[in-house]
Amino acid sequence: MSQREVGSMLVVRHGLHEDALALILGSLMVALGMTIYAQAVLVVGGVAGVALLLQYTGGINFWLGFSLINLPFYLLGWKRLGGAFIVRTFIAVSLVSLFSRLTSEWVEFARLNAAYAAVMAGTLCGTGMLMLFRHRTSLGGNNILAIFLQENFGLRAGYFQLAVDLAILSTSFLVLAPGKVFLSTLSATILNLILALNHRPGRYLGVS
Repeated sequence: MSQREVGSMLVVRHGLHEDALALILGSLMVALGMTIYAQAVLVVGGVAGVALLLQYTGGINFWLGFSLINLPFYLLGWKRLGGAFIVRTFIAVSLVSLFSRLTSEWVEFARLNAAYAAVMAGTLCGTGMLMLFRHRTSLGGNNILAIFLQENFGLRAGYFQLAVDLAILSTSFLVLAPGKVFLSTLSATILNLILALNHRPGRYLGVS
């Protein structure tokens, strides 16, 4: 790890091995969360939610849809947040796609309560994304915009994503039963509260 001064505080930079470990573990957690969503036929906000809806309605596997939908956002992120951030984001998206593809073969649920699935999937994805955020990485899509707004205007990433996610979740009424939409909304709330309560400007100053 290296160090640098920010104001009167000494900031410890993440080492390459720390970034790599965060990318792998964070992506594994998100992939498991997405597998639970798919198994319970629930959705989440953002690009991942769109990819899940495409899987339910068009038969497009989540891992493929998630990768393709993210492509246009890399250009925006490159201009606004820098090449290193987008390279890490591309790696994270690729890992989540790969791990999602593999997790469906590694894990099989004989029984999965929908309410439990909503809570655990939101917790896993929120914690995994928090790990990625703290290592200057996102999962593309509105994550890029959320991080940009927080770092430049102090708008908490979790609250911004919650608003966007609720808008996207509202469209799931066209696909899912109302009970599933309610559980999906609960899950998105849990996910974004984890980010909002734990990823605040000035609270965590480790940088990559």
